[in-house]
Amino acid sequence: MKKVHNFNAGPCVLPDQAIDKAIEALKDFEGTGMSVIEVSHRSKEWGKVMDECRSLWRELLDIPDTHEILFLGGGASLEFLLVAMNFLENKAGYLETGVWAKKALKEAKGIGNAYAVASSADRTYSYIPKNYEIPFDLDYFHITTNNTIYGTEISYDMDCPVPLIADMSSDIMSRPVDVSKYALIYGGAQKNVGPAGVAFAIVRKDALGKVTRYIPSMLDYRVHIDGGSMFNTPPVFPIFVMKETLKWLKEQGGVEAISKVNKEKAALLYAEIDRNRLFTGTAAKEDRSIMNVCFVMAEGYEYLQDEFMEFAKSKGMVGIKGHRSVGGFRASIYNACPLESVSALVDCMKEFENMKIK
Repeated sequence: MKKVHNFNAGPCVLPDQAIDKAIEALKDFEGTGMSVIEVSHRSKEWGKVMDECRSLWRELLDIPDTHEILFLGGGASLEFLLVAMNFLENKAGYLETGVWAKKALKEAKGIGNAYAVASSADRTYSYIPKNYEIPFDLDYFHITTNNTIYGTEISYDMDCPVPLIADMSSDIMSRPVDVSKYALIYGGAQKNVGPAGVAFAIVRKDALGKVTRYIPSMLDYRVHIDGGSMFNTPPVFPIFVMKETLKWLKEQGGVEAISKVNKEKAALLYAEIDRNRLFTGTAAKEDRSIMNVCFVMAEGYEYLQDEFMEFAKSKGMVGIKGHRSVGGFRASIYNACPLESVSALVDCMKEFENMKIK
């Protein structure tokens, strides 16, 4: 089979090891004679998967005992609503840095008083807002740490005077995180830690129970904590693949080690974008994401966009088309995307430049 280089933004490239283990489990799970998608989620065999997956999360991110780890259905888009349902009593502030941050804010506005403390919409979300003040009277402050569509990232753990909540869908496990600084970290798995179909939530237990509204059971983090992420039947197959993905990450040396690799991959690709006469980056350099690298044809070469796309496809590049709302190109270089693939994309860009500029 022809080698392809997978830069899809999500569902994304996964470790071969995790996929192989998933195939085995689909055929026969833990010697039960049943597939992993047939076995009871109340069985001891499945219980071991949940325990191991939870343990890997705690170990890889050094999650303190003050926080519980949940595996839930509905993706990060449902979490937008859960955040407001569980934390918004009087007023909440959001940092609006892209489409997903805006959607999270929209859901919160449907529950109560929520607003954007700062926004980068004025320049098409091409930067992270600076020099804003977080009001002390907020129930929480919400950030989206990595913006997949626009290629910007908050790559540090900010000090926050109110409970800090972060959507880390697309950069979780890509760098070390001080979990103790957050009341909640959540996201969809399908960027760095597994396939689509399961969301993760790392919630500080003592931050819950502060709202006076009725919270439906399926939207109440406390219910899911009490149920061990099995209040209802969990998305078993995505959780299994998540476990195997995290086992692979641990074997790579963990989050510290993969962070160095991710920075190397990003530096290599951004260096070529900045050097190559045909391309230009779209995100402010100081805010560039190490997960989603966004770029367009340079001024005067816009007419080559479709031709480069076809050329890149002929070289095995998959998923580099930019989001439909912004166009151009986007290379998502998540944890399991190998340095080899990034090098292949850089070579492709160089070759195309040599073809077009003599």
